[in-house]
Amino acid sequence: MGAGASSRHAQLSITDPKICRSFLVGTCPHDLFTNTKQDLGPCPKVHSEPLKTEYESSADKAKHGFEYDYMRDMQKYIDECNRRIDAAQRRLEKTPDEIRQTNDLLKQISDLSRSINTGLLEISILGESGTITTAVTEFHKINVAKAAKEEKERELKSLSDTSGPSGHQKLQAVGGSFLWEDAFGVCADEEDL
Repeated sequence: MGAGASSRHAQLSITDPKICRSFLVGTCPHDLFTNTKQDLGPCPKVHSEPLKTEYESSADKAKHGFEYDYMRDMQKYIDECNRRIDAAQRRLEKTPDEIRQTNDLLKQISDLSRSINTGLLEISILGESGTITTAVTEFHKINVAKAAKEEKERELKSLSDTSGPSGHQKLQAVGGSFLWEDAFGVCADEEDL
């Protein structure tokens, strides 16, 4: 800044509404998350290092109430970030149709497993009774059921791989949470503030 700008800053006081109170108390939210989706752009208020030093050395900080305003503003930004994360999580959840398809496939796989187990028991009984041709026919039915079960398991795996969030999307949601945590040096939960 030029000499005119620093002389203008020298004329301002801590209580001037043109001064960024968040900057005086800690960190201005506009300085956080630059070049991210959460970027707030440049702060419209003045950031003055001499006034920040003056405020930090002041004995009557509580009378200004800047800390309360700072915490209230930070909570507002945290709530907004949490709202965005929740909205993204809702978009990433499985749809009701995907849940229905998954449940149908799981039921079919379970039914085929029971059919295979029952067939194996029947083959054992038929073999002991000497009805080999019937046992061979039942064995063929079991092989068909096994192939059908494997096909349903492949469909289930394919559905699980393509539905819901991808790994990249999960990472983005988690990364947003960590950005907020790192910026404040604490967890962004309300209890921690």
